[in-house]
Amino acid sequence: MQPRRPPPPAPGPPRPAAPLLALPLLLLAVQGAAAPTGPEAAEWRPDTGPPHGLLRQAARAALHFLNFRAGSPSALRVLAAVQEGRARINAKKECTVDLVFTTERYNSEEGEERLGKCSARVFFRNQKPRPAVNVTCARLMEKTKRQQEDYLLYKQMKQLRNPLDGVSIPDSHGHIDPSLRPVWELAFLGSSYVMWEKTTRFLHYYMAQLSGVKQWETNDGAIDFDYTVLLHEFSTQEIIPCRIHLVWSPGKPLTVKYHCQELLAPEDASGTEEGSAVAPTELSNF
Repeated sequence: MQPRRPPPPAPGPPRPAAPLLALPLLLLAVQGAAAPTGPEAAEWRPDTGPPHGLLRQAARAALHFLNFRAGSPSALRVLAAVQEGRARINAKKECTVDLVFTTERYNSEEGEERLGKCSARVFFRNQKPRPAVNVTCARLMEKTKRQQEDYLLYKQMKQLRNPLDGVSIPDSHGHIDPSLRPVWELAFLGSSYVMWEKTTRFLHYYMAQLSGVKQWETNDGAIDFDYTVLLHEFSTQEIIPCRIHLVWSPGKPLTVKYHCQELLAPEDASGTEEGSAVAPTELSNF
């Protein structure tokens, strides 16, 4: 029996992060697959086209947004490759990127087709976070299969009996226990919203470690849990703790609220969504 949620406490600082004994190896693996971004991508000559780092940055932002809006841990996507793109900067240093890229399933199975193709327009307002995104994808997971896998994950979450508070995922050896994989994937889904909101033209984030998980009992059967996630920002190499509250049910919009250290104020954002508890509609191509 999961505990019932007490009245919400007053906002406070994030909980202390768990030890990161496995983090250096994890980050090294992620960095090996990511193209660097930074001030060197600020300007380019018209005859050379936009730098590849800027295109990858836009693709990652589009995928964070796509994952959150889909609201499905079974449909999570990661970047495979940027196929083509162009960008332009106006007099206000606002950057618009149009691109086509391929993706693969976040937790793909052996032998399954891995690629899906997306096109996106991403708008960075100078160096401010929360880029505006318009993205469309094809060749993604069939809706019926996604619904089946989401419901299986939902049942696994409901059957968890061991207390999760204080659990670190991955553990000190970089291993994720199969029984905790649903917790990790659902946390990755919620963190996609946070990473999209914090992304700028030069800063991008990846979920490095999950800790401090607490699941709550609800009257409507939804998955309701709080967790602390450590986000790695690649350009600055900073590790940013965020406290996230997530509510999810299969087939329903995802609700996310969070508090991160050094998070920019909402008025500094360049997107158009309202607040950090948005209830988005499902994307038509899912």
